[in-house]
Amino acid sequence: MKFILFGFVAAVVALLIYIRVAPSRAADWHETKLPAMGLGQFPAESGYVEQRAVRGDGRAEMAALDRIIRATPRTMGLVGTLESGKMTYVTRSRVCGFPDYTTVSLVTDAATGQPALQVFGRLRFGRSDLGVNRARIEGWLAQLDAGTGTDTPTS
Repeated sequence: MKFILFGFVAAVVALLIYIRVAPSRAADWHETKLPAMGLGQFPAESGYVEQRAVRGDGRAEMAALDRIIRATPRTMGLVGTLESGKMTYVTRSRVCGFPDYTTVSLVTDAATGQPALQVFGRLRFGRSDLGVNRARIEGWLAQLDAGTGTDTPTS
């Protein structure tokens, strides 16, 4: 019985170590393969997408959002540049270090043809993020609205 318990504990520890040190391949997370969509919020069990209108070409709002995201604890840039109009970040949970990936892109709104800011957050491990990505993204966008004075509609 001791060996079974020890084996189980060892397997859990090994899994937690793998989650912490598993490499993040940029190509797997930067190319989002989302269909063209209109403005709005698009929740899913494993993530969340919000697309909103921007002023001008949206680069100022993207730069402000980049500063907000990089100031978030346990978050770092993974790939992309402001100049390219697309950046992907990884945020790790506090206790176990589970990675969530967020891609911020300047896109063309499917309905209006105008520039839009798309923020897509999703988990890597598991099936449900329990609303964590949505809460994080909504918090970032609220900070963006408060800090830059942009009160753009989301739907």
